Amino acid sequence: MSFFAILLALMLEQARPLSEGNPVHGAVQGWVRWVRRTLDAGQSPHGWLAWLVAVVLPAAVSAGVYAALLHWSLLLAFAWTVLNLYLTLGFRQFSHHFTAIREALEAGDEGRARAALAAWRGVAVDQLPRQELLRHVIEHSVVQAHRHVFGVLVCFVLLAAVGLGPAGAVLYRLAEYVARAWQAQEAEAGPSPAVQRAAGLAWAWIDALPVRVTALGFAVVGNFEEAVANWRQDARRFTDLNEGILLAATSGAINVRLGGQPLGSWGVEGADPAVVTDGRTPQLAHLASVVGLVWRSVVLWLLLLALAVLARLV
Repeated sequence: MSFFAILLALMLEQARPLSEGNPVHGAVQGWVRWVRRTLDAGQSPHGWLAWLVAVVLPAAVSAGVYAALLHWSLLLAFAWTVLNLYLTLGFRQFSHHFTAIREALEAGDEGRARAALAAWRGVAVDQLPRQELLRHVIEHSVVQAHRHVFGVLVCFVLLAAVGLGPAGAVLYRLAEYVARAWQAQEAEAGPSPAVQRAAGLAWAWIDALPVRVTALGFAVVGNFEEAVANWRQDARRFTDLNEGILLAATSGAINVRLGGQPLGSWGVEGADPAVVTDGRTPQLAHLASVVGLVWRSVVLWLLLLALAVLARLV
């Protein structure tokens, strides 16, 4: 059932993608904000309690609804799984930004491409050299593809295999969102260091396996030898190990140089230059390579899931 639920959810998401600012996203924002304001007392236990309520409780509710529906009807349980995947999984939740940038660059309109990247990342990019612009587009696109597609798939399949239905997809997406939302400081009412640490650590643990599965998939469908070599050589040099694994593998898979100053610190004197992997200087053609890499990985994992279904039937 998992294979067909994933396939149907991807098809629905391509046909009718969720709009930005949709009611579900607004409800999640309100829920996470309420939990943090209610439970954030500044101590480490409160940080973990807030994270458990914000992330694990909705995932448990999803699993509970799935179990109840499964007791009454397999079709209803399948529909609930598809709905959860539709809300948590999909390219169209981020790909319109990538598409707008790529089309602008292909049309020679670099100003429009910079404006699209600035809107996507929320950071001014007027001073970025063209090669750095391309690098940031590649890096952010790959990270978003992992977090919106492959990471969700891995967590969903793992927990579905033990009878928890779509709980894995809900857990992964909420953990990622909470880690991102609780890092933002909102004047004096911002999250305490305790909830920031809890959200950051929990997200790093949850994403540890999915990001390695994604990197392995990129290596298989790309240049395997170079992807693995960069993974072993450069991943630990990145500030964020999980992102480092993903970007290092991507760099080797499509032979592009990644890493460098973070987007917000470009041009700042004394800023950390971070890591630069081996590979060719980013070019416009690499954007097409990224698209091909991602879609080949999707086909790879769907094929593996289909083979697993066939193996159970035989």
